[in-house]
Amino acid sequence: MAKKEFSFTDAVKEIEKILGNIESGVLDVDRLSIEVKRAAELIRQCQKKLRSTEEEINNIFKDLV
Repeated sequence: MAKKEFSFTDAVKEIEKILGNIESGVLDVDRLSIEVKRAAELIRQCQKKLRSTEEEINNIFKDLV
């Protein structure tokens, strides 16, 4: 099966949902651990996407000079 393309917007929405669940206190301890791990992975993916986007933009500007 093909891997789904990463969506920054979808990742941010999922992180916000996880944070809302944590803040509301609805998660039990076992689920809390799973959700925090998922949020950490999403944050890492978002950071990677931001770095690559910054690099692409910098390369575009370099080509303009």
